[in-house]
Amino acid sequence: MDQFKQISTFAEVATRGSLSAAARAEGVAPAMIGRRLDALEERLDVKLLQRTTRKIALTIEGAAFLEDCQRILAELEEAETSVSERSAKASGQLTISAPAGFGRQHVAPLIPTFLAEHKEVKLTLNLNDRVVDLIGEGVDVAIRIATLSDSNLIGVKLADNKRVVVASPDYLKRHGRPQTLDDLHHHNCLTFSSDGSQRGWTFKENGKNVLRKVEGNMVCNDGAVLHDWALSGKGLAWRSMWEVGSEIETGKLVTVLDDYNAPGNDIYAIFAQRRHLPLRIRAFVDFLRTAYSRPNYWQHKI
Repeated sequence: MDQFKQISTFAEVATRGSLSAAARAEGVAPAMIGRRLDALEERLDVKLLQRTTRKIALTIEGAAFLEDCQRILAELEEAETSVSERSAKASGQLTISAPAGFGRQHVAPLIPTFLAEHKEVKLTLNLNDRVVDLIGEGVDVAIRIATLSDSNLIGVKLADNKRVVVASPDYLKRHGRPQTLDDLHHHNCLTFSSDGSQRGWTFKENGKNVLRKVEGNMVCNDGAVLHDWALSGKGLAWRSMWEVGSEIETGKLVTVLDDYNAPGNDIYAIFAQRRHLPLRIRAFVDFLRTAYSRPNYWQHKI
């Protein structure tokens, strides 16, 4: 406690510029402030402040130490605020955005339980596959399955995810099993298209991620349709494990080219701010992360 008091006193004096001002703010005698500073400098064995009867100036060491002290004090304040908020009730309007397929399977079914635990929250769930503008569209939390790139947004990882190339046993029996990435040219690849442009498939080759252009006679802008086409034996599909895991377990779909699997696009909750985050947002993100981390969740859902 004495060490913390010395640090907070040092930061207060450095910010206010005098011992007397810091003493008035705390309601103690200036001599008490001076004793704390002396004790701090003696303990650290370094001069932090140059003190005269007229002014106080930070030494080089003091300036560097002040920056660390201010960061620590701010983090402590944030931690205390967070603990206090957890004892309060989440309330208000919460707007969530999620990819359509994932949202239907892994967000929408959980919402009734969340609202039962937080009865003063009202929730709107928007399902679409475009990248939403959180601030411009008034979205509190966006669920994204991607590699994060926007440094202005805060991302909390909810779960691991990877993508695999799958096909039905019937398709592989008729067309053979691809052994290398070049073999994809000889297969009907069921591809996703948005805005008229087809997306390639990402693999790991020779230690690097590579984007392979694939082709086929069936293209769609809905992942669920590609999933159904693969199940019916129409070709190869590049899908997320959260979507096709159950069919892989039951043998309705088979993975191929497993040696080339690239690191997955994991599942994140994205929001626009970290400090002073409304309790309803923190509660929802924590709720999803807890649900997805249960050992049996994905076994039952995928």
